[in-house]
Amino acid sequence: VQLVESGGGLVQPGGSLRLSCAASGFTVSNYDMSWYRQAPGKERELVATITSVGGITNYVNSVKGRFTISRDNAKNAVSLQMNSLKPEDTAVYYCNGRRFRYDYWGQGTQVTVSS
Repeated sequence: VQLVESGGGLVQPGGSLRLSCAASGFTVSNYDMSWYRQAPGKERELVATITSVGGITNYVNSVKGRFTISRDNAKNAVSLQMNSLKPEDTAVYYCNGRRFRYDYWGQGTQVTVSS
């Protein structure tokens, strides 16, 4: 089982990035898939989730209207489109897949928002 994130980098405030998470060893459509982030000195925070049943999406208040989580069943992948980025969005972003007792994590990708 593996989750591999990509797409992180350095972007100016107001810019956009698209994170991708490619899964292997399990089917993302059968799992609740989420993006978390962890900034230096802070706890890991749930950013967005897309549910296995119905594809319902949920977001932390601080990113609502700016971030969009989506799932590509054909590619067995999940993405996070991030627009209007702010310096406070700077963090390592992690992909997560969860179903019952199964809980899978990627290695993380750094997002830095700075001028």
